[in-house]
Amino acid sequence: MFLWQYLTPVLLITVQICKALKCEEFTDLDFRHAFIGTSLKVKLLLYTRENVSCGLRMSHTNLSATPQFNASRPTTFIIHGFRPTGSPPAWLGELTQLLLERQDMNLVVVDWNRGAANVNYFKAKQNTLKAGENLTAFVKVMENSGVSLSSIHLIGVSLGAHVSGFIGAQFNSSIGRITALDPAGPLFTGTSLEHRLDPTDAQFVDALHTDIDALGFREAVGHIDFYANGGTDQPGCPPTVFSGGAYFKCDHQRSVFLYMESLKGTCPIRAYPCSSYRDFLDGKCLNCEQFGPDGCPIFGYETIEKKDAIKRMQQSKAYFKTNPQSPFCMTSYRVDIVTWNQEVRFGYITIKLYGTSKEAVATIDHRASRFKKFTETRMLAHFDTDPESPVNKVSLTFTTGNVFKPLYKVRVLRLRLTPIETNESSLCRYDFILEENQKKTFRPIPCEDTDF
Repeated sequence: MFLWQYLTPVLLITVQICKALKCEEFTDLDFRHAFIGTSLKVKLLLYTRENVSCGLRMSHTNLSATPQFNASRPTTFIIHGFRPTGSPPAWLGELTQLLLERQDMNLVVVDWNRGAANVNYFKAKQNTLKAGENLTAFVKVMENSGVSLSSIHLIGVSLGAHVSGFIGAQFNSSIGRITALDPAGPLFTGTSLEHRLDPTDAQFVDALHTDIDALGFREAVGHIDFYANGGTDQPGCPPTVFSGGAYFKCDHQRSVFLYMESLKGTCPIRAYPCSSYRDFLDGKCLNCEQFGPDGCPIFGYETIEKKDAIKRMQQSKAYFKTNPQSPFCMTSYRVDIVTWNQEVRFGYITIKLYGTSKEAVATIDHRASRFKKFTETRMLAHFDTDPESPVNKVSLTFTTGNVFKPLYKVRVLRLRLTPIETNESSLCRYDFILEENQKKTFRPIPCEDTDF
């Protein structure tokens, strides 16, 4: 009885507080609005750990009107992109929640749907500059109220990435960080730096590219630019136009889902700076010493931890591969094979690792590998999951992909498997035959000291 007497007033007070907050929703329009066209209006919705699911509408000129805004906390802005159907972004609620779980912050959702909701992309693109001017004025109000510009993080999606750049350009690189999620390409490609996002727009600019052959921006725009799966076709996305609307937006939207995965922290994705995606797949870019003892940068929210090393490299491109769906992270091994065939053989390798409780598979098929007598062939294998140590069994399958020629055999003098992202020892197997299209299974052993 005493417990209920205590809890009832607390619950009533909580209900009253929720009512007093006057929660605002993101503007929800429809295709009719987008077809007619909308005039730009910018609405600012504040979320904090005290009101995770209740957006509080902020004044553009008076921070004190929203007492939940704490100038001593870091502030993150989420700036969406083109909305041709007028609906709110499907990912917005989850991204908001994940950011607040990760850090105690002022989270400002920038709702410029009235301006982005337009089937006429040209008009929406024009509105990016106006939205940038509006938000620049608000950031100046923040600065005048004691907010440090270095504590501001702008997360821009598609067109929102360039809006972030327009804001940052007005503060002479003083904004702390801009994260661009597949920055928009159409009407920005080929323009001068003042008309798009570039590395001078913040102290640190990181970008993710997932659709560079369609809706995204191909060239680097930040201090470090990540290219997931080379930046083009994302695994798991529809391969043809017959899939409907998903075909046009899946690759582009994947950038947001990959970033949200990084916020969860359970499936880190390590990226490797490289001159090209082809070189990355060939295993030519695995040296991470310049980034310190813990290796190459982790993509996403944690990238800022490598800021100094990244900026020393100047502008760089980094690559990684992903699974078709969450969890997106993969496990990488370097594969070194020495053969003893008299004639050169070309083919593809599929490897399966059997751990204590998991199995992991990787197919190296981006190009046919060349196997020459007494010559080490190096490949990079991306496994769909971590097999978990110890790996007690391995299977290999060799194929040429040519159905009109006789089946080949490859005599392997040595196979060496080296984990890339851990300090675990390499595993080897010596002197065995691979018959084309036939799975060869064996138990690996520690590599001999003479191996190098």
